[in-house]
Amino acid sequence: MSSNKISIKQFFKYFKIAVSGKEESFTTGSIRRAIFMLSIPMILEMLMESIFAIVDIFYVSQVSVNAVATIGLTESVITLVYAIAIGLSMAATAIVARRVGENDIKGASQAAVQVIFLGTAVAIGISVIGILYPKEILGIMGAEADLIEEGYGYTQILMGGNITIMLLFLINAIFRGAGNASIAMWTLILSNGLNIILDPIFIFGFGPIEAHGVEGAAIATTIGRGSAVLFQLGILFFGYSKIKVAVKDLVLQVEVMWNLIKVSIGGIGQFLIGTSSWVFLMRIMSEFGSEVLAGYTIAIRVMMFTLMPAWGMSNAAATLVGQNLGAKQPERAETSVWVTGKYSAVFMLLVSIVYLVFSPQIVALFTAETEVIKYGSLCLRVIAAGYVFYGYGMVIINAFNGSGDTKTPTYINFVCFWLFQLPFAYLMAITLDYGPIGVFAAITLAEILIAVIGIIWFKKGKWKLVEV
Repeated sequence: MSSNKISIKQFFKYFKIAVSGKEESFTTGSIRRAIFMLSIPMILEMLMESIFAIVDIFYVSQVSVNAVATIGLTESVITLVYAIAIGLSMAATAIVARRVGENDIKGASQAAVQVIFLGTAVAIGISVIGILYPKEILGIMGAEADLIEEGYGYTQILMGGNITIMLLFLINAIFRGAGNASIAMWTLILSNGLNIILDPIFIFGFGPIEAHGVEGAAIATTIGRGSAVLFQLGILFFGYSKIKVAVKDLVLQVEVMWNLIKVSIGGIGQFLIGTSSWVFLMRIMSEFGSEVLAGYTIAIRVMMFTLMPAWGMSNAAATLVGQNLGAKQPERAETSVWVTGKYSAVFMLLVSIVYLVFSPQIVALFTAETEVIKYGSLCLRVIAAGYVFYGYGMVIINAFNGSGDTKTPTYINFVCFWLFQLPFAYLMAITLDYGPIGVFAAITLAEILIAVIGIIWFKKGKWKLVEV
């Protein structure tokens, strides 16, 4: 990939290498090739996750309205698990990538063990709460009595087995940091493939397996993720990954653990700030009726699909930054981010053109309601206007995370989401009575602001001096 153009034959050759995971070192050679090798498996990994989310809700929607509502309410609570898992995974990727770049594979393996210990401890605490108080959890979320009675088993199983969610996130983050993005991809394919097969079996029953309704979805998900975690642990203990863990490594190392906690706090904060802002935006949108809310929901779901390649590239940037800083090559780390940002921005520009031109037709694929199509397409068009900035912003923010500087993105998110986006959305949509377009504009302007502040701060270069 050293020339400016690449043939179809070369593309498939590199694609095959990327998904096979044969290339693990990204501190030398072509930066473009490194971005490609890391991005492809990460994009495919997230594609599988999105496909499962759609299939899961498709099956459950055939059970009852309460079943779908149960999943929605439980997922809102599980978001806290995701916040911790994502925060820890950011730290895991940064620290493992740094050790691999330093060629300290033993140090990387030690960090991996502490990540697993910490994730397991947190998950056990959450499991106890989920197993003992599932009805109370749904009640706090505002569920009616009949919904609680029908759905508490789902909440109990999913939260009780949340260790599968936690470890799946964390061990995949370890693989990504080591440059083994393809292993993370195959793990998700195994997990979600099993989920898709087991979902209808446990929900509707099959042969000797009786129908469990919405509980069946939780059983299938936990089995699927649990199997994938066993697969991950097998790779960690028995080879194939660059990171190898031996029985003698299974000891608590307080210094490594504390370092992990310090780096992960920023990551947890980032996710909680972003998630809570979306919750408040959804609350503002609900003021304008179900048609507007439905249009907004469809538009966001559509956007999530097209964000996957950009997310893949931003994750690749994080690994490249971590490994190259570890190899004492800060300039190569910086160059990797600018090149990745450019590719991400170009991709997002192409997507934004499609949205600006065809948004009504895209939303119409999901609904025939005129008002829903109207507001869904308006949402797509307004947010797409800032897509180029969004592409750059994601890469820059993840580059900070990859360096181990998780605090800077947290501050940026706090300013752009809480101090700007939410007040601006409320002012425009409610106070000045501009309606839904006020919320859509707030989302776009906030993402532009994140990119601008991120680029300015990134150019200062302080992230190059972070020690993890």
